[in-house]
Amino acid sequence: MAANHTVRIIPHGHSISVPEDLPVLAAAQRAGLPLPHSCRSGRCGSCRARLMSGRIEYPAGPPLGLSAVEREQGYVLLCQALVRSDLVVEARLVQSAATAEIKTLPSRVARRRELAPDVMQLLLRVPAVESMEFLAGQYLDVLLEGGQRRSYSVANAPHAGSQFELHVGHFAGGLFSDQVFSTLREGALLRIEGPFGRFIYQGGPAPKLFIAGGTGFAPIKAMLGQALAEPSSAALHLYWGAREPAGLYEAALMRDWAARHARLTVHTVLSAASSVGHRAGWVHEALLQDHPDLAAFDIYAAGPPALIDAIRRSFPAQGARPERLYLDSFDCATPP
Repeated sequence: MAANHTVRIIPHGHSISVPEDLPVLAAAQRAGLPLPHSCRSGRCGSCRARLMSGRIEYPAGPPLGLSAVEREQGYVLLCQALVRSDLVVEARLVQSAATAEIKTLPSRVARRRELAPDVMQLLLRVPAVESMEFLAGQYLDVLLEGGQRRSYSVANAPHAGSQFELHVGHFAGGLFSDQVFSTLREGALLRIEGPFGRFIYQGGPAPKLFIAGGTGFAPIKAMLGQALAEPSSAALHLYWGAREPAGLYEAALMRDWAARHARLTVHTVLSAASSVGHRAGWVHEALLQDHPDLAAFDIYAAGPPALIDAIRRSFPAQGARPERLYLDSFDCATPP
């Protein structure tokens, strides 16, 4: 049986007991502590904390979400860190989602619609007597047989806690995505759990940049829906990147939103094809061409690890402030 160690989180003064075979973040979540996190794979860096004392270990090697300089400065990623002694870590708590109640609920597939050859929209509804309150940017888990689960960001703004729009990308051999693209039908029952995640729209008067790669558009769509519903004049800029036009599966909808809201501008960028109406290249580079100084912006980015890694490397040098840079790395699920 794995030994337990005490982890004290400062400056808040919380102490939790963590077994040696469970990452610190997972133990904190079990204890109800709202530590910031996103990808849970060690890529996005959202769960970064400073190790003040004690020893940790990364069984799979140093995570990609930490630079060598950050490691030298004592930073660790709690989603990957296993305890090897009692610890003291300095970490912030996210208060905006601290009161969100995590629920496990039945849901029914109310709509199943193909958005692209490899992206399916699922609209899930929970029973009228139930609800799951969430914040724009959060995700839920679809619970599968054998104790497995798959995580999907909610793509609709949180105007109601009984309806959830998911964008399911198809991956060959995917435990759930294969089912979604073959046997799953409208009316089917699914069990869901959530909400999870600290990639959350913060609001405020500052202008905002939203960057999406592929189905990383799902939480960005929820955030844009929330932002456009607010009584604000803050400028909103969406940069959405994909390999080919089909990957920009709701570009027409976004341009319609922009036509109805003067403060929203939409830029679509293709990396492996050319097409009228779309820019060519990498989406983060297109944004930097338009906005070489990022100091004034709140920045939200969601997409594949390579995109998030590029943003983490390049944006701070262009003035992006770490406390106003919110990242969500979309990794393919792997069996536990």
